[in-house]
Amino acid sequence: MASGTFKRLAGLSGALAVGLGAYGAHGFRRSDRDEYLKELFETANKYHFLHSLALLGVPHCRKPLLAGTLLTSGMAMFCGSLYYQAITADPTLTKAAPLGGTLLIVGWAAMAL
Repeated sequence: MASGTFKRLAGLSGALAVGLGAYGAHGFRRSDRDEYLKELFETANKYHFLHSLALLGVPHCRKPLLAGTLLTSGMAMFCGSLYYQAITADPTLTKAAPLGGTLLIVGWAAMAL
């Protein structure tokens, strides 16, 4: 059951990553935003895309629910906080990024279990 859920989640997340990447390339990048904010958006999109692809591997590991939950939570916290700061210039959620990054690392390790 978890396998099918994470496959669908990978597809939805990948589609969202492509859509946000298009926005970043054609709209956000050409805006008058600070270069640092543009870099944050690009970093968020890169990690979002890579970890969406990683979710496709979750059904093939021994603990798919654990690995998938960690990767999904990590993506939401890491990428979400960077996207938020890039778009709003509000650093309020920035403290979630290190925790999200840690969850991503642990998620990759859980795939090796």
